[in-house]
Amino acid sequence: MEHETSTEHDGHSVLIVDDDAIFRDRLARAFGDRGFDVRKACDYDEAMAKARLESPEWAIVDLKMPGKSGLEVVRDLLTVDPQTKIVVLTGYGSIATAIDAVRLGALNYLQKPADIDDIIAAFSRGEAAPMEGAQHEYQAPSLARAEWEHINRVLADCSGNISEAARRLDIHRRTLQRKLEKYPPKD
Repeated sequence: MEHETSTEHDGHSVLIVDDDAIFRDRLARAFGDRGFDVRKACDYDEAMAKARLESPEWAIVDLKMPGKSGLEVVRDLLTVDPQTKIVVLTGYGSIATAIDAVRLGALNYLQKPADIDDIIAAFSRGEAAPMEGAQHEYQAPSLARAEWEHINRVLADCSGNISEAARRLDIHRRTLQRKLEKYPPKD
């Protein structure tokens, strides 16, 4: 999809924190094409070092990274500068982690794959007044999606311990592992 180079965001700074170098570089190029001042980080330590040097206006943070998690990045970026607007991205989305990200101060939450238009829209929606722009009907998630979210919530409550989560869900550990290997179902 082509887009015109916009000067709407000229000078706005964005920090992209993601351990996936290909995704991070693709996103950085797309933001640069839109006039953003782009900085990249592959983990918590690099993100915090760059934020301390010059705090970004926007940050896009991957949830799952080696070492400290994206939730810790969100928390600590806002400690450096409470004005930073943050959108969390993840390939392992669940309602539990979305709630945690927002409680820590993230503006919004998106599942990967997300393109630049999705991310810019997430920042815009996050800055809008509640219920503003809610012009579409609510569509309940599919049963498979609700199950997937419930499993991930229980797993989060068990601090990632698959055996304990399987016990709480009353299913065999291998069955739980197979369910976790699948990508989240589409709504």
